[in-house]
Amino acid sequence: MKGKRKDLFKIIISFQYFLYFGIMGIFLPYFNLYCYHLGFSGFQIGTLSAVRTGATVIFPLFWGILADRFQIRKPIYILCNFISAFIWALYMYTADFWSMLVITTCYAIFYAPIISFLEAFTIDILGHEKKSYGRLRAWGSMAFIMVVVILGRIIDLFSIEVIIVLVFAGSLFQAFVSIKIPDTKNKKLLKKKSFSPIGNILLNRRLIIFLFCAFLMLVSHGAYYAFFSIHLANLGYGSTFIGITWALASTAEIIVMIKSDRIFKRFSLENVLVFSFVVAALRWFILFSATSTAVIMLTQTLHAITYGSFHIASILYIDSLTPDEAKTTGQAVNNAVTYGLGMTVGFFISGCLYETIGSFALFALSGFIALVGGVVFKGSQMIEDL
Repeated sequence: MKGKRKDLFKIIISFQYFLYFGIMGIFLPYFNLYCYHLGFSGFQIGTLSAVRTGATVIFPLFWGILADRFQIRKPIYILCNFISAFIWALYMYTADFWSMLVITTCYAIFYAPIISFLEAFTIDILGHEKKSYGRLRAWGSMAFIMVVVILGRIIDLFSIEVIIVLVFAGSLFQAFVSIKIPDTKNKKLLKKKSFSPIGNILLNRRLIIFLFCAFLMLVSHGAYYAFFSIHLANLGYGSTFIGITWALASTAEIIVMIKSDRIFKRFSLENVLVFSFVVAALRWFILFSATSTAVIMLTQTLHAITYGSFHIASILYIDSLTPDEAKTTGQAVNNAVTYGLGMTVGFFISGCLYETIGSFALFALSGFIALVGGVVFKGSQMIEDL
């Protein structure tokens, strides 16, 4: 791929990340609040969240297999962007729970695979520069911070309903930009008509062990994503401080992503992954007893490792374990097992135990889960070295 053309493709990919995570910065903090504003019960809000998260387990796999089987990643990516945007627009016409449940289900079918497809496009475009992936992905984190900081003021000026219009506008804009994404279709594979069924991909022992450990890593994050803000509120901290802690975590993540090429030139993917597990366990164990402002802020800087370095290393590790004809499927499997199944289980466990054991004990449990993931992964590496 020629230099100028490749640089243009990098700009397009960076913009896609910027839009995707900018939209997430609208949805993630405020959609449940919007539902609460509509008068939905906790169970109804939880159901909508579960449907959306559950779709991440199933549909990225379906679309990924289809894209790899027929080498039609770009058409599917564009299709999913446009259809999900127009389905989202239906939220503007109803405040009924059952109608919104149907909309959420249909929306999730087409929205769920977008990020795994984007990751696959990115890795293909980077080619021999895969270790600089973090520099492109960092644009998404920057967008998330900007939107989270600005949107609160916009909602104060207007109302919470404005988020529905903003997500639709952003999604439609992203859909039109997706038309410009480069077609990374492998012509050699088209001639061979080669395709690795998902069963063959999952027979890779190293991949199975990694997916299991990565699943545990995301399970350990369930308490954090579900109850960290509530945990801080119960400690007496206000919403301003809570917002600062989330922004600090994203800022730390960006620093690692920008420097990712240097990190992976110096350390192996396996060592970065093991280190990320250890730091995650440490982070959750600290939150088990932390109440001071300084210590809590310190744990948020560790997000650079527990999410930033772990996420980048995971993307690169999966890419190294999957054949050329199944790159989309490989990233889809990773996304389904970790951010789909792992987060769903993490949310479920945390939700079931929160009333019984409280948030402090949940973080202790999270620490043990992350530690188990790290021990299993490191043990598998040691066995392979024997």
